[in-house]
Amino acid sequence: MSAAPENSFHVADLYLAADQAIAACGGDARETVKALLVANDFLEQQLDELRAKVSTGYACGRLPPSRERKDEADG
Repeated sequence: MSAAPENSFHVADLYLAADQAIAACGGDARETVKALLVANDFLEQQLDELRAKVSTGYACGRLPPSRERKDEADG
């Protein structure tokens, strides 16, 4: 069976986004990964701040708990 069209569309988008991210970092894959890790950490921090601001009653328990960050897990 072949993949659904929407799945192949998402894969194509991922490849395009990866190529664009690498190009934005001058073609250096290591720099790209570093930039994506920094961006991900920033977004996780924002998510943690939003979780703290949303009341448990309003969220009706739908918010998953915060993920443990790598630096917190190591030390």
